Amino acid sequence: MRVKFVAGNWKMNGDRAANEALLTALVPALSALSGIESVVCPPFVYLQQVKSLLGGTKTALGAQDLCQFGNGAYTGGVSAAMLRDAGCSHVIVGHSERRALFGETDDLVAEKFAVARGNGLVPVLCVGETLAERESGTTESVVDRQLQAVLQRCGISAFRGAVLAYEPVWAIGTGKTATPEQAQAVHAFIRSRLAGADAKVAAEVRIVYGGSVKAANAAQLFAMADIDGGLIGGAALVAEEFAAICRAAAQKH
Repeated sequence: MRVKFVAGNWKMNGDRAANEALLTALVPALSALSGIESVVCPPFVYLQQVKSLLGGTKTALGAQDLCQFGNGAYTGGVSAAMLRDAGCSHVIVGHSERRALFGETDDLVAEKFAVARGNGLVPVLCVGETLAERESGTTESVVDRQLQAVLQRCGISAFRGAVLAYEPVWAIGTGKTATPEQAQAVHAFIRSRLAGADAKVAAEVRIVYGGSVKAANAAQLFAMADIDGGLIGGAALVAEEFAAICRAAAQKH
């Protein structure tokens, strides 16, 4: 059985006081759970503070992005080696906001995935379609294109231990959520595409859902056969809400 995975993406939110209050409430709640892997992903400038607040807990530290280059003359970039040095074990790659707002291409996302793997970080690879793409019936072709870019660059073996996040763009921050059945259909499609390259890797990889997951709908989503947890946005900034989502993931369905 795949261990459920829940990551909290804080996006560009937080300050030192708010971070301390959030984690002071959240850490005891998460420490009481078993059977899940939890990660929090604060902005770069708070990585050291959050690492300290997490202490020796089971909750891991992740970053929201990384530079595709190594150390050097890349002003404003943060390398994979720096993230490792700061205590990160995970990094989000190809989030829809990075693709849409910062122009990240499928090829660039694949390059970042490769750099993360090469530096011992667990990439959380995001794929997903816009509302227009869903309404035009191209969800699977869009997701497959994003997935194939990484497969062609890195190979199926690079997905061992990685995490995939299906995030329908139309359900991020809108309050809309794919039904459990809609989400399951895309998760199953992703797993089937990976299985075409290696059935064992496909069976073991965690595919999580990101799209307005909250305590009220988490249990129904996580009960689906191919949904292995969540990539949580706004709800990750509310201690009880995020803890409730993690509790739903810890339940045996």
